[in-house]
Amino acid sequence: MAKVKITLVRSVIGKKPRQRATVRSLGLRKIGSSNVVEANPALMGMIKVVSHLVSVEEI
Repeated sequence: MAKVKITLVRSVIGKKPRQRATVRSLGLRKIGSSNVVEANPALMGMIKVVSHLVSVEEI
C-alpha cells in the first residue's frame, strides 16, 4: 500500500476531545510534528475527521 506523511498544522486547543484523541492516535503531538504511515481505509477515515488540522502528502 501507499504511504502518507501526516503533519499537524493547526492546534488542538479548543477542539473536541474526540478530535484531540484522533490527532494523538495518528502519532502527532506538537504543531509541525509529522508521521509517515501506511494508507489504509481506517487511517484515511481518521485523517478525514481531522482534515482541518492536518496536511497530508503521499509518498
